[in-house]
Amino acid sequence: MSDSAPCRWMLSFLVLALFIPSISAASKAPVRGAQAMVVTTEPRATQVGISVLKRGGNAVDAAVAVGFALAVTHPSAGNLGGGGFMLVRQARTGETVVIDYREKAPAGARRDMYLDTQGNVIGDASTVGYRAAGVPGTVAGFELALQRYGTMKLADVIAPAIALARDGVDLSFYESESLREDSELLGKFPESRRIFLRDGRFYSPGERFVQPELAASLETVARGGAKEFYEGSIARRIAAEMGANGGLITLDDLRDYRTVVRQPVKGTYRGCEVYSTPPPSSGGTALVEMLNILEHFPLERYGQGSSQSLHLVAEAMKLAFADRAEYLGDADFLRVPVSGLTSKRYARGRFETIDPYLASQASSLGHGNPLAFESEQTTHYSVVDKDGNAVANTYTLNGGYGSGVTIAGTGILMNNEMDDFSAKPGSPNAYGLVHGEANAIAPGKRPLSAMTPTIVLKDGQLFLVLGSPGGPTIINTVLQTVLNVIDYRMTIQEAVDAPRVHHQWTPDKLTLERTGFAQDVQDGLKSRGHTLAVRGTIGDCQAIMIEPKTGVRLGAADPRNDGLALGY
Repeated sequence: MSDSAPCRWMLSFLVLALFIPSISAASKAPVRGAQAMVVTTEPRATQVGISVLKRGGNAVDAAVAVGFALAVTHPSAGNLGGGGFMLVRQARTGETVVIDYREKAPAGARRDMYLDTQGNVIGDASTVGYRAAGVPGTVAGFELALQRYGTMKLADVIAPAIALARDGVDLSFYESESLREDSELLGKFPESRRIFLRDGRFYSPGERFVQPELAASLETVARGGAKEFYEGSIARRIAAEMGANGGLITLDDLRDYRTVVRQPVKGTYRGCEVYSTPPPSSGGTALVEMLNILEHFPLERYGQGSSQSLHLVAEAMKLAFADRAEYLGDADFLRVPVSGLTSKRYARGRFETIDPYLASQASSLGHGNPLAFESEQTTHYSVVDKDGNAVANTYTLNGGYGSGVTIAGTGILMNNEMDDFSAKPGSPNAYGLVHGEANAIAPGKRPLSAMTPTIVLKDGQLFLVLGSPGGPTIINTVLQTVLNVIDYRMTIQEAVDAPRVHHQWTPDKLTLERTGFAQDVQDGLKSRGHTLAVRGTIGDCQAIMIEPKTGVRLGAADPRNDGLALGY
């Protein structure tokens, strides 16, 4: 707390009471499953996951099957040409690992590859087209997960996706509108325009969308494994098209790609254990740092959605995102002070900088010194099986439909993940995020991510499995869902439904969802010095809670999109 806070407190308290909004009921009751649960953003993918579990597969088998299915049914984010992170917990042993299948910069990538001769960032260079793509990791990551922790053959878990691609899916309103909204990007590339836009004859809701090229690619992987994607016929197609269009990905880049199994970031919050992603994702580190800071405040007493609670949450977000910009990057390339940033002692120092009643100015906030303590289109799904094994998986193409490029003859959309590097350290990327030197482009490096698949234990037992898409809002979506359950004792569906806020340090704005915040709460935040912005929705959390007394799996799909939770 700053020294001047007591002087300002009297006036602040008189003017700024704790505005408590009315909290609406959940959109529905959580879905109950006595044995297992799958929650994804797309109903047919959820059904694929449940069918695998009912056939005797475990959580990893189901998660891999869902991932391949989403590449067919949710092409804006589900993918073969992207990457992500899978957090796996084994019920019998308690082993918890992160399978890092994040994309990598090609060997030909250079620090200044997106700058003009004056040193300015070239618009769209890192987001659109062939040079925006990093080396994909999804297929390698899924194969490794299945080999280490699954029980089924790769061909068996890919089979549902092959059928969906070959036979087609009836497009939902959400998916057909998504194609239309991104038609400008997809229309730039002939193969994407042909497959996803029918050369200008847009798909309507309910129309059948068939992807024979993608079905053939999935069949190739099912027969030959990830080797076909990274060394075989698919690899040759990717490399040839990249070479013909100024892209950087070569056969050597694909052949040299490796998935990494990492230890998760670990923390505690009010007696619960929290596991999440380590670098090159910033998600777990930032999440644990914010929880450590907020643990010093009696949030339950202030009330969910009050201006007091929201103010404190926003201040914690600013501090964590300031540290993120300075310190986070690929730990295979530099020293990242994760243990310092997630230290309780470090959080205590950050907590003491917060004025409990007035907003800090991001421009003067700066980052801390964790070294002293050193010892937007993505998709997430959650799975828990009958034995209590759990998977939280978040993967992405980065932007909606990635770079817009579909590799001819494969049906595979390529990512635009190179934009997650610092094209110019100190300059904002497509999400307005500022990255520092730690995230500069380098050959073979993995770009910084915000993906935050998370598992929470209570009394040593599995309690929460969750995550979200949304670029930098991912971290704050997961944070608020965890707070809603632990501090405000909401049901998992209430916690997912509750309106959200977002602050990422710079730009210095507190963003609120358009609905759910009473005017007096907004006025209270403005009076505290927050500059408010409004957007339609924040995040798309897919979550599972284990009911402590019964062990029943409780699933919550986010009503912000057309997700589905299914259990049995």
